[in-house]
Amino acid sequence: MKSLRLSLSAALLLPLALLAATACTPASGADAGGSTDGKGDLVLNVGDQKGGAEAVLRAAGELDDLPYRVKWSTFTSGPPLLEAINAGAVDIGGVGNTPPVFAAGAKSKITVIAATHGDSAGEAILVPKGSPLRSARDLKGKKIAVAQGSSAHFQLIGSLEKAGLTLKDVQVTLLQPADALAAFTSGKVDAWAVWDPYTSQVLHSGSGRVLTDGRGVVNGLGFQVAAPAALADARKEKALGDFVERLRRAQDWVFDHPEEWAKVWSKETGLPYEVALAAVKRSSGTRIPVALDDAAIASEQRIADTFAGLGLIPNRFRFADFVDHRFDKDLPPSTTPARSYGKDN
Repeated sequence: MKSLRLSLSAALLLPLALLAATACTPASGADAGGSTDGKGDLVLNVGDQKGGAEAVLRAAGELDDLPYRVKWSTFTSGPPLLEAINAGAVDIGGVGNTPPVFAAGAKSKITVIAATHGDSAGEAILVPKGSPLRSARDLKGKKIAVAQGSSAHFQLIGSLEKAGLTLKDVQVTLLQPADALAAFTSGKVDAWAVWDPYTSQVLHSGSGRVLTDGRGVVNGLGFQVAAPAALADARKEKALGDFVERLRRAQDWVFDHPEEWAKVWSKETGLPYEVALAAVKRSSGTRIPVALDDAAIASEQRIADTFAGLGLIPNRFRFADFVDHRFDKDLPPSTTPARSYGKDN
């Protein structure tokens, strides 16, 4: 078990180390000045995460004919990316369903401008392979690791609620993934609420199994979030609309080319190819561009109200006040079923 724990830890921590090493730094080929490529002086500042938008746009060929220049900045996760948007250092960036809620609750200057909907199978509560726990109801009195304020935190709350339990019925240990992994593999916690690709990594290692996942519990939404100042600039507004459309086409490409994208994602993040492919088919490749409709806003409002009720968000607010619909064009409803590769992975 010790050697398994060490090898799994290395596999999990490598992507995190890569993220930390590149946080807030421009990506290669993204210099904002002295352009002679015919794209003029318009620069779109894009916040990204390792193996994120830049990688998928490049793999899908969507960076070949940009009418503007992009300055990429890489962040470790959604919350610091949104802090940069609030500060005016970044014009746009992609995050999951929970960071915008916390940013809005802190009265940050952010605007949600686009959404995707994917399968929530990667949002999971994991237990060790030999655990006697068989359902979420069995979590009563057990110790569960989760990252505070993450999508997994809300998924844990929702899964417990579905089983007739509350946070008061379990022992919550607030840990970031690296520490949660150590606690999980050493037996210091009974379960771990986490997201892909961590879910796929644990399953691939054989050290754990899914007790319950986020399907039917969380909304499966992801968002593109922009700076209000960028939206107010006519030239940047046009660039933002173009950028969002390119991301939508790239997401279609990912679904049609899972193996090719998994190879790119593996190289970008340090994930083993098998893990990357599993995560693509379980989660990231299933995403479909959807409208920022009433259902999407209502589901985000529920997340906001839940965390506010727990005292984790200082202010109650209307999520709709942080949404802009100008780029919602002929998109399916947010409740449209996620794509599927036709089998469990």
